[in-house]
Amino acid sequence: MTSKSKTQLAPLPWIEIFIYWVLSFGSHLYSFYQLHRFSKEHEAGLVREFQLENGLLKGFKRDPSDFEWTFWTEWGKKSLLWTLTGHGIVSRLTGLFYPKLRLPVLTTYGLLAASSVLGMKGVSVLLVHLGLSFSVAQLRKPALSWTCNLLLLSTLHIQTLQDIQRGWYKTEEEYYLLLFSVAVCGLRFISFSLEHCWSPSDHGWVVQLCWLFSYTFYHPFFYNGPIVTYKDYTEQMQRPAEESDGALTFLVLRLGRIILWWCIAEYMIHIMYMHSIQSNETYIEILPPWALGGLALALVQFFYMKYLVLFGLPSMLASLDKLVPPKLPRCVSIMYSFTGMWRHFDEGLYRWLIRYIYVPLGGSRHGSLYKMLSTGLAFGFVCHWHGGHDYLQYWALMNWAGVLLENGLKSLFASPFIHSIVEQNFSPVMKRRCIALLSAFSTAMLILSNLVFLGGIHVGRIFWKRVFIRGWSTMAPPMLAFLYCFAQIGLERTSHPP
Repeated sequence: MTSKSKTQLAPLPWIEIFIYWVLSFGSHLYSFYQLHRFSKEHEAGLVREFQLENGLLKGFKRDPSDFEWTFWTEWGKKSLLWTLTGHGIVSRLTGLFYPKLRLPVLTTYGLLAASSVLGMKGVSVLLVHLGLSFSVAQLRKPALSWTCNLLLLSTLHIQTLQDIQRGWYKTEEEYYLLLFSVAVCGLRFISFSLEHCWSPSDHGWVVQLCWLFSYTFYHPFFYNGPIVTYKDYTEQMQRPAEESDGALTFLVLRLGRIILWWCIAEYMIHIMYMHSIQSNETYIEILPPWALGGLALALVQFFYMKYLVLFGLPSMLASLDKLVPPKLPRCVSIMYSFTGMWRHFDEGLYRWLIRYIYVPLGGSRHGSLYKMLSTGLAFGFVCHWHGGHDYLQYWALMNWAGVLLENGLKSLFASPFIHSIVEQNFSPVMKRRCIALLSAFSTAMLILSNLVFLGGIHVGRIFWKRVFIRGWSTMAPPMLAFLYCFAQIGLERTSHPP
């Protein structure tokens, strides 16, 4: 979980980089093709078992098995796209004609938009959480604020409260939207509470409460993020808004990119039924080796495309409001380490964890033991925040172990004895190739942990058995060779960013 300065690695010959690109790109396409063939061959069985939908493309079925994508797509059609568009229009008009009223107008709009979807009872839950968190924060005791907010988040798992809240809505999807909203707002309440404990505001409690309302109900970030800390939000909102002639160009280009990402995501679930296949252990067991690799790549790539869309639209609106949202996720195919994955996939959550858990607990300032403890508790919190299910516990443990191992190897190779041996016996180019080789093993475990997160323990177990137990001499070596190519592309981008 620590930050790390970029290392300028030795450049490789252009032909070698070109070969890595060809092998990386080619392996993606071929493995996707093999998964597509398997999907079409078993389409009839998948239709019966998982009720594949009629696709948007003629002659193709559509796999609706990814709950998150289906959930947000349906809500987008029902209301969210319209309320987000309304936010953009209201923000623009207010900024042009009543700039001093922009903050209260956006806060009111966000509260009304939330009420229209969650209902007054749903919003009342958030208001109770907000009031309790705000009241406890006035005591300026970080431990007490943490306790209060963790207890509030824990109410999401109380069966009696779940049953009561489900009774407020006609559909399960409406209840889940409340669940997601409370969970994301919980991070905002923790952020406000700790910032207030550390640096109490000079303003009175009424002004503080108004800022908390604005931070909580800022509509683009309300339901799903990305996460922005209270400190960043208030500082950026108080900056004078400067008119930009390029706003329309930015809007058109960013909208074009979001539509392209949505089309790619939809195309993937039309030609590859990876989410239905992963739900059936028999299909995973009989997948040909290339199709098995395609399943792993398709699952993580779809997750990446999904969050480009889910974070892309809110980030675009926030940028038009002169906020600085976290960077969008970096392509998972060039992620070659656990630390890089956490730092660059969900940058907002990463910053939140660093500021409110890792650094306050000591981080890397007080030795290895504090570093291990801080990292472990950060992963533990993420596991609890996501629901604390058994597969999430395995996923959190795998990520914790991966980060600790990578940091341990980094410290080992930085030691004077090992460093001198490496410098004497390896050229800069060979050092880079060795780093890529080690990164290939790290990437393999990173993909395995992501498969556990995306598909559950059964998916991770079958992949481990097929690739590393039964296929240790046949499947694992070529897989690591391709992951080595992926790592070299990732290192090229990290060392020589565009």
